[in-house]
Amino acid sequence: MGLDLHRLMSNEIDNGINKDSLRRHLCKYTREAFQVLPQLDKPRILDIGCGSGVPTIELARLSNGEIVGLDVDQCALDSLARKLDEEGLADRIQIVKGSMFDLHFGEESFDIIWTEGSISRIGFKRGLEKWRQFLKTNGILVVHDEKGDINQKLQQVVSCGYELLKHFTISSDIWWVEYYDPWEKRVQELREEHADNPEALGLLKKEQQEIEMFKDNPERYASVFFIMRKR
Repeated sequence: MGLDLHRLMSNEIDNGINKDSLRRHLCKYTREAFQVLPQLDKPRILDIGCGSGVPTIELARLSNGEIVGLDVDQCALDSLARKLDEEGLADRIQIVKGSMFDLHFGEESFDIIWTEGSISRIGFKRGLEKWRQFLKTNGILVVHDEKGDINQKLQQVVSCGYELLKHFTISSDIWWVEYYDPWEKRVQELREEHADNPEALGLLKKEQQEIEMFKDNPERYASVFFIMRKR
C-alpha cells in the first residue's frame, strides 16, 4: 500500500511539473533546424531517443512525413502513445522500443535521422559512423547535442562522411530562461501546495537538486544543433 501511495504522489508531482510542457518551449529550435533542410515530400524520418516525443510530434507537424520514434524507455513510449491518440497522429508515427546501439533497419531506409539529447550515450563520432548506413543518398542527419568540444565535433562531421549544412548554439542563458527557471518556479509552487506532506517535499527536493546542478555549471548545459548531409 505504501508503494502504491508513493507512486501516486510521484505521478502527482510529475504531472504538476509537466516537463513535456517545459520542453515544448524549445521546439522553436527544432523548427529552426528543420528549416535548414532541403524540401522533401513526405520524408521517412527516424527519431533516435525520442523519449516522450515532444520533438517527434513537432517533426510530424513540420514534415507531413512518416516518423519512427525509437527509445528504450517503455514509460516514455507509453506517454508518447497516449499523445499520438490525442493528437490524431498514430497513423504517422510508429513507436519502436529499441536501443540506439543495435538498430534493426535496412540500409538507406530513411531520408532524415533526427536525434535530440541522446547521442552522448553512444558518443558523437560513433553515432555518426553507425547511423550513416541507414540514410539514403544525400540523406540528412540532425543532431542536438551538448556543446562539448565543438571544433572537434565539426571535424568529425567531415571525417565521418557528411557535409555540414549548418550548426547553431543554444546558450546556457536560453536553457535557463526557457527551461530551468520555469521548472524551478513550478517546484516552488508545488512546495507551497504540499508544505505539510514530507513525501512530496522529498520528491521536490530531488527536482531542485537537478536544477542546482545547472546553476553550479550552466555552461555545461549549452547545446548545439548540427545539421549535416550524407556525402
